[in-house]
Amino acid sequence: MDSTTDAVSTDNKQIARASGTIMFAFIIGQIIGFAYTILSARQFGTSMEMDAFFTANKFPDILYQLVAGGALASAFIPTFTGLLSKGDRPKGWKLASAVINLVTLILFVVGVVAAIFAPWIVRHILAPGFTDPVKFQLTVNLMRIQLIAPVIFGISGLSMGILNSHQKFLWPALAPAMYSVGKIIGVMFLAPSMGVYGLAIGAVVGALLHCIIQIPALLKLPERKYSFTLRSDVPEVRDVARLMGPRLLGVAFVQLNFLVNYNLSSKLGDGPLTAINNAFTLMMILEIVIAQSIAIAAFPTFSVQVANGKLEDMRSSLTSLLRSLFFLTIPASLGMVLLRVPLISIVFQRGKFDANSTQLVAWALLFYGIGLVGFSVVEIVSRAFYALHDTKTPVFVGVITMSINIGLSFLLLNLFPRWGWMPHGGLALAMTLASFLEMAILLVLMRKKLSGLNGGNLLNGLVKALAAGGLMSLALWGWLSLTATLSVWIVALGGVVIGVLVYVLGLYILRVPELKMVLQFTARLTSRLGGGKKGEA
Repeated sequence: MDSTTDAVSTDNKQIARASGTIMFAFIIGQIIGFAYTILSARQFGTSMEMDAFFTANKFPDILYQLVAGGALASAFIPTFTGLLSKGDRPKGWKLASAVINLVTLILFVVGVVAAIFAPWIVRHILAPGFTDPVKFQLTVNLMRIQLIAPVIFGISGLSMGILNSHQKFLWPALAPAMYSVGKIIGVMFLAPSMGVYGLAIGAVVGALLHCIIQIPALLKLPERKYSFTLRSDVPEVRDVARLMGPRLLGVAFVQLNFLVNYNLSSKLGDGPLTAINNAFTLMMILEIVIAQSIAIAAFPTFSVQVANGKLEDMRSSLTSLLRSLFFLTIPASLGMVLLRVPLISIVFQRGKFDANSTQLVAWALLFYGIGLVGFSVVEIVSRAFYALHDTKTPVFVGVITMSINIGLSFLLLNLFPRWGWMPHGGLALAMTLASFLEMAILLVLMRKKLSGLNGGNLLNGLVKALAAGGLMSLALWGWLSLTATLSVWIVALGGVVIGVLVYVLGLYILRVPELKMVLQFTARLTSRLGGGKKGEA
């Protein structure tokens, strides 16, 4: 029993260290990405050009996600990690080489075909509401430029999986920051003379930087041996393909939901499409920093626990992570919802981004922000299923909930105007409701799969997080009432400080044991941000 407890403690510490490394890198990345969002909003606002750019960017992103993004990573990492844990590095690198080469070839061919049929894709799939010939042709041109990026991202995404399997997290986690650097180059140095085309070229430059930053870490891996092979007859390649199949269906349904949102919002005039995209981006900043950093760090550990038959260890690790996640995401969700208007005003409202643009984004963020907890839990529990070599269950659940999401999107888009509400908020609420349903179903199924999830401990953490969050919300409501006539800077920054202090006080009163760990972790993270990193997880 003691040895099991020690093993779980060691695994949790490894996950915590790795999470800290990834979170540090993600914070850097989100700061840079945030800077890009501010610069592009100042340059273009919620204009026709930004609608065209976001729409054009969507298809290359879908192409990457389907072929080499989450679908492939969820199948590749458990298989590759299993070979490494058994000491069979030659076979592991043969697998990695074959998968990288096959993915690059597929993305190149599909990208060429998509470029040829770009007008049809924009007209019939992405944005049938773009009836203006200028807006339509601009979207086509921007999409063709950005179709270069998925080929690069295919190589880069698999490089991230290889490094994560070796418990190397820093450089893969910094890769998104480099993508944002490329986009900043586009908006600052290219857009002034090239217009929105500069953003598209900057996205391609960012994809190159995303890949290049990982090369030094790859070259330092032991016994690496890349080969120009396309051997799909390697058993492990077939294993990856088998595991990837169901996950591919799940990713397809997720992307279908985004396509439905783009399709519907393209018919609402100029502005709502960009507002939905900006609001979702703001919510995803917190989801990436909190949930994805934990999920990425935990995935290789989960995979090793499964490979070694230590399901009890995995259950304990997952329960601990979910409980910690509640204490982080619940206050973040409440704070984002309550402070959304002053925060958006500070970040975006300048240049072509006016008060009307702020209200459009804030309305969508109200509903996306509520869903932060659901999105975050799904991120981690799905990784646990993938580590168990079960890609079918989360995909089946995802297909059901995303289908419900599509139905709710049509329903709420029609109901919101009848209630006197802006219709694009219905699209955000539909996705949030679907995420909570997906979270609930996955937790029930994972509980059965692992013969329990220590539900009493999880419920205790959820109740205490909600209680402290409720106290924080009351304090923020009072603050907003008292400062209604003051500068948005005072309202927003003061609200953040008050919210954090009151929430921490609430956790202290409730005697939450994770509080000490969170404070220690925050101190280490602040030290890293202020004084630089020391080593790598």
